[in-house]
Amino acid sequence: MEEKKRSAASWILEWAGQKRSAYVWSVVLAVGNVIFKIIPYFIIANVVKMFLDGNKEFKEYLIKAVGIALSFIIAELFHSLSTSLSHKATFTVLANIRKSCCEKLARVPLGYVKDTPSGTFKNIMVERIDSIETTLAHIVPEFTSNLLAPVIILIYFFMTDWRLALWSLVPVVVGFFSYFGMMIDYKPSFERTVKTTKDLNDAAVEYIDGIEVIKAFGKTESSYAKFTKAAMEYADSFISWMKRCSIFQALLMVVTPYTLLTVLPFGAHYVENGTLTISSFVMCIILSLGIVGPIITVASYTDDLGKIGVIIDEVVGILKQPELKRPEKSTAAPKDNSIILTDVKFGYHEKEILHGVNMKLNAGTVNAIVGPSGSGKSTIAKLIASLWDVNSGSIKIGGVDIKQMSLVDFNRKIAYVAQDNYLFNETVRENIRQGNPKATDEEIIDVTKKSGCYDFIMQLENGFDTIVGGAGGHLSGGERQRISIARAMLKDAPIVILDEATAYTDPENEAILQNSIARLVAGKTLIVIAHRLSTVKDSDQIFVVNDGNIAAHGIHNELLASCPLYKEMWNAHISSKDTVKEEN
Repeated sequence: MEEKKRSAASWILEWAGQKRSAYVWSVVLAVGNVIFKIIPYFIIANVVKMFLDGNKEFKEYLIKAVGIALSFIIAELFHSLSTSLSHKATFTVLANIRKSCCEKLARVPLGYVKDTPSGTFKNIMVERIDSIETTLAHIVPEFTSNLLAPVIILIYFFMTDWRLALWSLVPVVVGFFSYFGMMIDYKPSFERTVKTTKDLNDAAVEYIDGIEVIKAFGKTESSYAKFTKAAMEYADSFISWMKRCSIFQALLMVVTPYTLLTVLPFGAHYVENGTLTISSFVMCIILSLGIVGPIITVASYTDDLGKIGVIIDEVVGILKQPELKRPEKSTAAPKDNSIILTDVKFGYHEKEILHGVNMKLNAGTVNAIVGPSGSGKSTIAKLIASLWDVNSGSIKIGGVDIKQMSLVDFNRKIAYVAQDNYLFNETVRENIRQGNPKATDEEIIDVTKKSGCYDFIMQLENGFDTIVGGAGGHLSGGERQRISIARAMLKDAPIVILDEATAYTDPENEAILQNSIARLVAGKTLIVIAHRLSTVKDSDQIFVVNDGNIAAHGIHNELLASCPLYKEMWNAHISSKDTVKEEN
């Protein structure tokens, strides 16, 4: 049964519940602030009444003045304490929401992350979540408390003269009718601005990330046009929205404050016909002025309330994504490091990529997976690495289905190196240490020597302390790969997957690197996705993948004799090597 969609209010209450006591005290203090802000209105009204009644006692007026001053001071103190509590609680809650999003992305299938532009995630996890701050930090205490103020004043107003109390509400009602007119299609208008903002973020990220290609191929004008178009649509969405809203907003701000438009003439009429005393009339004037301020404050938050549903939908869109199906604790432990794929089928975007793959990889062996581009070999590697879940069939490690293993236990088993492994904007040393946070500097140096990257690291400006730049941008593709391999080796996992991890390395260095890897993973189960067949021809087992199926498997000489596709790939590889030699 499909889960019923939760309201934005329920999510807000759930998140606020993380700091429930802080928000409760914030509301209590905010109510205190409003009460002490209202008190001066009553004191002033009483002062005017005293004056009109002929009371000239200086001491009494002095006491009233001190009372007004103290009320404002206490009100400001309550406001400061309320704001401080709500903001402290809110920023903690927002940090927890961001943490939940990060943890969620680590548990969802890779396809969801890859299909979503990085600019979108950045926009949601930074700007959108930041937009929740207003709702939690301000609306929760201030919206609640400011609703109380006009209610208290109106009660006293009705007790003084119910007729003028009703008349005072006429401008308020007219103003709010205009405001509610603005809110009729508020959500679709805001959704348009959200979409254009997302498109602008994505275009900006794409333009910056691709600036090298843009410059190299002279695509500046067309690429700039794409960004410019997104920027103009972004501007247009806000301008058209503001044009529509400005009229209604103006009516609210112009009409609503003018309670005196009705209170003054009708009050004067009641005084003239003797049904209202002058002192009560003056008190009603003062009370009418006290109604509007809190109401306008409340109205100012309806803008944020209108947005919050859309914002929360985006955040929840991440938090509610289906996760990889893994238990919190493993239900069984693998007996060894063998890997068996049984009738594995997989696809996404309604397209099946693997059509019933069967593979058996013995523990402690070197296994190569080869095939034409787009054949599905990297998809197999990603499924074994548990970056996706199979659609049907099973993948077992040591006789245990990986879906019976917790992600923590599984991750200890696997070291995965892809063609474009990411490096963080930290030192070379810290990027390698990602493989084992407890590793010593000596262990890091040792693994770099074994993986063939020690020499080039020492030639860098600051050696192991060199900052690699965003995504490793200060290093070449081959250097980034070797650091990624060293990082994977440092993890010391019993199963190692190299998914075209040496693609950026020249043929001579690749052979050296493959040999060093083979020595380094002795006794481990190694899976190599390779595009250069010469580097994997000595593998214990080679699987040939074609169009999402295993076309053949065996050792190099067997495949040359029995698999036409493998022989064709081998001949093409040899021919390519010969061509390179001739050119050199």
